[in-house]
Amino acid sequence: MIRQILTFTLLFLFLIALQVLVLNNIQLGGYLNPYLYVLFVLLLPFDTPKWLLLIVAFALGFGVDLFSSTMGMHTMAIVFMAFLRLGVLKLIAPRDGYDASQKPGLQDFDFRWFLTYASILTFAHHFLLFFIEVFRFSDFFFTFSKVITSSGFTILLLLVSQLFNYNAQAKR
Repeated sequence: MIRQILTFTLLFLFLIALQVLVLNNIQLGGYLNPYLYVLFVLLLPFDTPKWLLLIVAFALGFGVDLFSSTMGMHTMAIVFMAFLRLGVLKLIAPRDGYDASQKPGLQDFDFRWFLTYASILTFAHHFLLFFIEVFRFSDFFFTFSKVITSSGFTILLLLVSQLFNYNAQAKR
């Protein structure tokens, strides 16, 4: 239990640092803005209480906002994503349901399940984030194209990170 808390704490800090120091500086033509910090909410165990999930998501978004000067946009988007997580998990649940020992990643689920799970939640996060940023619908198609391209790139990064983690655990 303590090892799991330590692991998630280090992942939390690593993802905030990676997002703020590296990924926030990647903006290819204004269309690609990768937000890998969403991985933290995606990888939290299934039995995480909803209140704790929302508090952790708030802290994660606040950490990114604090260093990015985005005034709560990331906090709102990641809390929204955390709020949707339980519904998405119910929507794509296996027939037998989830086992308490399983974790939401490629280690315990197949590629298609993780891709569906990550895509729905990442798209919801990016949709809210980019439309809060613009705060108008007059540039709807430009903003929506940003949502699509950034979501695709973020999902690609999520899959690559999961494949690295999967290969590292397979070697143990």
